[in-house]
Amino acid sequence: GSSNAAGSSNAAGTVTDGKLTIATGQPAYSPWVEDNKPASGKGFEAAVAYAVAKEMGYAKSDVVWKRSTFDSAIAPGPKDWDLNIQQFSIDAKRKKAVDMSTAYYRTTQAVVTTKSSKAAGATTISALKQDAIGVATGSTSIQSVKDVLGVTPQVFNSNDDAVLALKSGQIDAIVTDLPTAFYMSGAQLDGKGVVSAQFPADGSGDQFGFVLPKGSELTSKVDKALAALKEDGTLQSLQTKWLSSETGTPVLK
Repeated sequence: GSSNAAGSSNAAGTVTDGKLTIATGQPAYSPWVEDNKPASGKGFEAAVAYAVAKEMGYAKSDVVWKRSTFDSAIAPGPKDWDLNIQQFSIDAKRKKAVDMSTAYYRTTQAVVTTKSSKAAGATTISALKQDAIGVATGSTSIQSVKDVLGVTPQVFNSNDDAVLALKSGQIDAIVTDLPTAFYMSGAQLDGKGVVSAQFPADGSGDQFGFVLPKGSELTSKVDKALAALKEDGTLQSLQTKWLSSETGTPVLK
């Protein structure tokens, strides 16, 4: 169809000439995008997107935001956006249908608790290891808790079961990957949840990359921009700002 022709004729450039069209989820959640307003540049992924755009030579006013579902973004076929950012783990299977950039973030483990739990103030390894920790079965979190805290956590069949145990006071905190932690505290703990700390990065977490249409000529440019932003410390400082300072989620010491 005609949409296919449009898709192929634009493979060399962008969907709209002179503009960089970036998609994210609807709604987009904190701390990735604050207040569901990516154009504000606030939130980790919004900030990374603008930093990449700038590095690629686009002014802030030349960035256009669109919304897409997660599933449609990674499906084969033409797209009405140039880049898509919404916590896509880089994965070989996905790369058969779409292009993926190099990583802009690698997930770490984090601590989810409630404001009233004794674990809420535990921001050191020695304090947290005194608390009853829960994890979901089959997750890498089990090994992280053993390695970092030196304790064996209680294992639950699912994240939902762990959340119920936290609500009922059976455990003091849950350890899970940072994206899941923010989701749990925001969506599952009825406004009482808090992501109180994060584990030191150990290099084992999922890596997040931008999704681009298959065969996009922008992929190598995004990779080049990310390499520059990694090199000059921008990615790390955005991570510290939006995923630690702004959210009150210090790295355990």
